Amino acid sequence: MKRWYGGVFIASLFMLLILRYSLMKNPIGESYLMNAFSNATNPLEWVQATVPPAVKNPGNSNKVISTETIVSSLFAQRNISNEEQKSLQTWNLLGHLIDQAQILPNGLEAMKEAGSAWNSLMASVEEESHSYANESINRRSKEKQCPHFLNKVNATVLESSGFKLRLPCGLTQGSSITIIGIPNGLLGNFRIDLTGEALPGEPDPPVILHYNVRLHGDKITEDPVIVQNTWTAARDWGEEERCPSPTPEKNKKVDELDQCNKIVGRNDTRAAGMHSERSSRSMMVQEGSKNRRYFPFKQGYLSVATIRVGSEGIQTTVDGKHITSFAYRETLEPWLVSEVRISGDLKLISVVASGLPTSEDLEHAIDLEALKSAPLSPKKPPHLFVGVFSTANNFKRRMAVRRTWMQYAAVRSGTVAVRFFVGLHKNQLVNEELWNEAQTYGDIQLMPFVDYYNLITWKTLAICIFGTEVASAKYVMKTDDDAFVRIDEVLASLKRIKVSNGLLYGLINSDSQPHRNPDSKWYISLEEWHEEKYPPWAHGPGYVVSRDIANEVYRRHLEGRLKIFKLEDVAMGIWIAEMKKQGLKVTYATEEKIYNEGCKDGYIVAHYQSPREMLCLWQKLQEGKGAICCGDQ
Repeated sequence: MKRWYGGVFIASLFMLLILRYSLMKNPIGESYLMNAFSNATNPLEWVQATVPPAVKNPGNSNKVISTETIVSSLFAQRNISNEEQKSLQTWNLLGHLIDQAQILPNGLEAMKEAGSAWNSLMASVEEESHSYANESINRRSKEKQCPHFLNKVNATVLESSGFKLRLPCGLTQGSSITIIGIPNGLLGNFRIDLTGEALPGEPDPPVILHYNVRLHGDKITEDPVIVQNTWTAARDWGEEERCPSPTPEKNKKVDELDQCNKIVGRNDTRAAGMHSERSSRSMMVQEGSKNRRYFPFKQGYLSVATIRVGSEGIQTTVDGKHITSFAYRETLEPWLVSEVRISGDLKLISVVASGLPTSEDLEHAIDLEALKSAPLSPKKPPHLFVGVFSTANNFKRRMAVRRTWMQYAAVRSGTVAVRFFVGLHKNQLVNEELWNEAQTYGDIQLMPFVDYYNLITWKTLAICIFGTEVASAKYVMKTDDDAFVRIDEVLASLKRIKVSNGLLYGLINSDSQPHRNPDSKWYISLEEWHEEKYPPWAHGPGYVVSRDIANEVYRRHLEGRLKIFKLEDVAMGIWIAEMKKQGLKVTYATEEKIYNEGCKDGYIVAHYQSPREMLCLWQKLQEGKGAICCGDQ
């Protein structure tokens, strides 16, 4: 027995030495372990922090980037014109974000990444300004465009390294990738990966979607299966999602579509009659059984698979039938995708990427002057300031807003001011396009962080800052770039309410509870919010606060007393509730015609509207048909 204990002790000591050596040799492993422990930390403990810890540089984990370095790279004075500075009016007032960057997931990392992106962008801007007369530089810059459509046809059997299609400006909602091919080879297994940009020093890029088709099953099942997952260097593989699911009772909805179509893997003698002759080829025939088991891919048969980007996740159809949905995971969002990678036993016929984010060709814009924002006047501040959430490569959505409700007379005259609040992108090409757009239209406020979804509360703060410190507006409104806002009706409502202090106007929710299910996209832990209910809050597609509330939000932020909550619209309700406890008289003005999801006739705000729908809504108003919804155009 003593000998056995001695052996265990020696083996344990040996393993510790190996672990210590590997951590010294592999700093990534150390980072991973640190992340594992830091995830258990209560994020709200950082509210009172003044200087958060230094952050490690993924490119070289032996180096430590101090907060002072991040601040200096983001907020240092640049050699840019006064006109160019206008897109940084809010940026220059957000230096205190670094003090609370640890409160939101990836906050500090997003600011560090922004510092690198910002330095690269400014170097490019300076190069272009110095080389403006150089014709070759001008020609090169004109070639730097984000294409709407990419395709690769007549592809052959995949090489050992696989097939890669570069997506220079990422994906956005509505983008799709169609892959036509024939599963072949010994097994017919293949994988499709949507990958991001590789981090410096890392051999592999993050995988935003891993779509793995296993026609002959795997260690878990002998039946054909589709496995979806994500991968990052910091977190390794996430929790895989399988179709057919081993737990079909947990089949969730993503964009109102099943995570896995219930027909996949189902035995059904009637299934053959429910599909066309082509679809029935995809029915897997089991030996010794007359029943057919449906699976969308079959070895030796042509398949057409389309991966489409939705608002909540990525959907996949095969031969026109919805098969799977995959919800976005934290910091793995579609705008990060830079490449499509296909490998395995697949005879690839063609790959087509369409609906890609692309900026407008300014040389062919016939109404450019009419789309530029009206300058702010210190002598006549706007009555209403509207801040619009947008992301860097949402070029089409911003153009749709400019061509529609930003053409209201109140906006053109300066009575209402509108600005887009946009974080930086990891892709320099996108940032260059965004910078040019900002200088062209004068309606973009850049944010000093990379635009992860879980940082949107920072944008709410930024809107309050611009609305009070820069625009000096009487009211401040927040909306999204896929929301159609009837500015005339909002102004009429504010006039009717006759409340200029302590006002929250919008679609008020006074009886909501935190989502406690960890599988929910809106999951809130007890540490984040311990009460059973939220205070009243207004839904995010369109709400208005009075100037005193917006001003107090900024003041509390500067003092380090603002509770940062990851759900931005709920956060505003929490902030107002705190002000109410301390004596502010609050008026909650509910507007039922602000629609949180979709459009209904008579709308004041219609949400989830595509650029084509926005243009259609505006046309109906211009034709005198009123606030009539368009449906999918």
